[in-house]
Amino acid sequence: MTGRSTDEPHRAATPLELFFDLTFVAAFGVAGEQLAHGVAEGHVGAAVAGFAFAMLAIVWAWINYSWFASAFDTDDWLFRVLTMVQMAGVIVLAIGLPEMLASLDHGERVSNEVMVAGYVVMRVAAIAQWLRAARGNPRHRKVATTYAWYIGIAQVGWVVLILLPVGLWAFCVAAVVLLVIEWSGPVIAEYKGALHGGGTPWHAHHIAERYSLLAIIALGETVLGTLAAAQAITTAEGWSFTSVMVIALGVVLSFALWWTYFLVPSAPILAVRRSKAFPWGYGHLLVFASIAAVGAGLHVIGYVYDDHYEVGTLTVITAIAVPVIVFMVSLYLLHAWLVSSFPKNSLVQTGTLLLPVLAIVVAAAGAPLWVGLLLVVLSPVLIVLSFERGAWRALEAQVSRAVEAARVSP
Repeated sequence: MTGRSTDEPHRAATPLELFFDLTFVAAFGVAGEQLAHGVAEGHVGAAVAGFAFAMLAIVWAWINYSWFASAFDTDDWLFRVLTMVQMAGVIVLAIGLPEMLASLDHGERVSNEVMVAGYVVMRVAAIAQWLRAARGNPRHRKVATTYAWYIGIAQVGWVVLILLPVGLWAFCVAAVVLLVIEWSGPVIAEYKGALHGGGTPWHAHHIAERYSLLAIIALGETVLGTLAAAQAITTAEGWSFTSVMVIALGVVLSFALWWTYFLVPSAPILAVRRSKAFPWGYGHLLVFASIAAVGAGLHVIGYVYDDHYEVGTLTVITAIAVPVIVFMVSLYLLHAWLVSSFPKNSLVQTGTLLLPVLAIVVAAAGAPLWVGLLLVVLSPVLIVLSFERGAWRALEAQVSRAVEAARVSP
C-alpha cells in the first residue's frame, strides 16, 4: 500500500466499492423504516434520536472506508477480504437497529449490543487496513497509525458500553464523547501527516463520485417511501386522485432532490482546494441523513391509511418538510463553503426554505395531504428551475473564480 496518485487520470469507483455500497441500502432501509414506524406510533422524539444516532454510525463508517479506499485501495485479496468483513458489520448493525430504537422508548437501558457489535466489526477491519497502510508505506506511516489509534480507542469505548449496564442518559453522554473521538481522529491524523510530509493521497474526483453514489443510494429510500405510501393508499381505497398525486409528487421530489444535489460543484473545487475536504465531507452526514429521512417521511403517508395508527396530515407533512429543509440548508452551506461565497439569488433561496414551512402551515389548517406535499416538492423544484433559467451562468462564474483563486494562492 504505497498510496494512490492524487491526480490519477480517469479514476472512478471500483466494482468492489459499488458492491460495498449495497450493504448500506439495507442499513438505510432499516433505519428509515424504524423512523417511519416510530413517528406513526407517536414516539417522535425517540424515533428521531434513534434515527440520528443510527445514521451517524452508518454514514461515518462508510465515510472512513471511502476515504481510505480513495487513498490506498490496492484491490488485492486482503483488501477485498477486509472489505467483506466491513460489509458483514454493516448487516449486523442493521439487524440491531430495531432493538436499539425500541429500547429508547422505555427510557431505561439502551439495548445497543447487536448494533454496536456490528459497528465495532466494521471499525476493527478498518484498523487492520490502516495498520497495513502504515506497514507498507513509510511516508504515510504517521497518518495511518494515528488513524488506527483513534479508531481503536473509540472501539474500546463502544465495547465498554456493551458490557456496562448504563442508563439512557449515561449512554448518550458516553456516545457523544466517543463520537467526538471518532470525528477528531481524521483531523488530528491528517494534521500529523502534513507535519511529516504525508497526508492521505485521496483523489478529489474519485471521492466526489463516491459521495454522489451514496447520495443516490439514500435517494432510493425516497423511491421506496413513495412505493410504500402508494401501496397503502391503493390497498385501502383503490386507485384515486390522492394515490396518483402521491406517486407523482413522490417521484418528482426524489428527482428534484437528485438534481439539486448534483448542482453542487464538489470535484473541481476539491481538486484545487484540498483544505475544503473536512467540512465538505463531514457536512454530508446531514445531507445523507436528511435524504433518508425524506424517504421515511414519505413512508409515513402509508400509516394514514392504516386503521391501527392515528396519523394526521400535519404529522406526515412535517415528517417530509423538515428533512427537506435540512437537506436544502445543508447543500446551501456546502455550496457556499466550496466557492467561498453565498449564492446571490437570495429570493430563490428564501423561497426554497419558506415553501416547506408553508406546507406545514396549510396542513395544520386542514388542507388535503397532496396540497402540502406539492408545496414541499416545489422547494427543490424552484432551485432546479432557477438553475435552468440562467442561474447556471452564475454558478459557472463562481466555480471559475474559486478555481482561479486557488491557482493564484494555493
